[in-house]
Amino acid sequence: MRTESVRCCVVGGGPAGIMLGLLLARQGVEVIVLEKHADFLRDFRGDTVHPSTLELIAELGWVEEFLELPHAKMREVTVSIGGKAVTFADFSRLKVRCPYIAFLPQWDVLDFLAAKAAAYPGFRLLRGAEVTELVSEDGRTVGVRADTAEGPLEVRAELVVAADGRHSTVRAQAGLVPAAASAPMDVLWLRLPRHPPDEVPFFQGGQGALISIDRGDYWQLAYAIPTSAYPELRAGGLPAFGERIATLAPALRDRVALIDSWDEVHQLTVRVDRLRRWHLPGLLLIGDAAHAMSPAGGVGINLAVQDAVATANLLGPVLLRGAPNDSDLAKVQARRQLPTRVTQAFQLGILRDLYPKHLADDTAAHVPPIFTVFRALPPLRHLMGRFIGLGVRPEHVRTS
Repeated sequence: MRTESVRCCVVGGGPAGIMLGLLLARQGVEVIVLEKHADFLRDFRGDTVHPSTLELIAELGWVEEFLELPHAKMREVTVSIGGKAVTFADFSRLKVRCPYIAFLPQWDVLDFLAAKAAAYPGFRLLRGAEVTELVSEDGRTVGVRADTAEGPLEVRAELVVAADGRHSTVRAQAGLVPAAASAPMDVLWLRLPRHPPDEVPFFQGGQGALISIDRGDYWQLAYAIPTSAYPELRAGGLPAFGERIATLAPALRDRVALIDSWDEVHQLTVRVDRLRRWHLPGLLLIGDAAHAMSPAGGVGINLAVQDAVATANLLGPVLLRGAPNDSDLAKVQARRQLPTRVTQAFQLGILRDLYPKHLADDTAAHVPPIFTVFRALPPLRHLMGRFIGLGVRPEHVRTS
């Protein structure tokens, strides 16, 4: 077994893991990021980059280069139900350099950040390294073991950070069990060709809820259904499913027949949960490993990135001196726990009524209260723009 020794070992090469590795290496901390896949080319991932994340990239001096990547901009979020549209979030008044959501494939984001991180001598990204167990001594995590193409690897570190997602291997190995809340929906991801004259609302409510993301030559569609309703929907057959899509997005009616296999429909079972304790001696969990989010608002990735920035700001100087203690790790949870709780409460409570309660439910027949409120009070769109775009406690890259 090969053995490596570093100050910090980050498990998971997603947005939180790569951003944390980059920011720690930028401070002079030697860090290894272990990513189990050989590349970032995986489909149907969250592809929203919110103003908060764009502002972080701007603070690092790279936003002009980042925005050279092909992307689409969304300056406001509009919800349409029963033929009536309401703007829920307007980003135009945000005091940031990029007051909009950028849509681009997550693999482009990760490739960009990984390339920037590689310029720092203390940063290493090991792809195809799947962590299998934690290494502990005297009740403290001191590293991890991983399977790689070159054989087994042990990485010893002063701190292990788990950023390996909602199905975290590290979390399971540590024996940490999150408390789960009831999610209002599951999501079915699919794609259909896009034709230039298409006009499809971003969010269309009715019998189901359809989110449509313009990818240039195709629409990436997310069809939200009540939790655990997928077997019933599937039993109704593909033609009935296609009709549901066509009813919500009539512009796509001429091509829903192209959905000719359930293999083209990718189910995301939504899980919303949160650890009561995000750390153990020598171990810290961030992002979805600490708190899985609903796709509502697309804030999960950006919240995870905020966790990474807070972790680098609070623990980078400590790691330069040695191993962080429990009180150091607790500071990260203390800073990021409130934004997590507020955001999850928003997703599970306020937004719940936008989604149907059962497959036959049609929200157009009983307009959700939040829809009525936003129609009556248009200025709320700016407050919602700040909440979705920046979050409860936006983080900033520490310069010293």
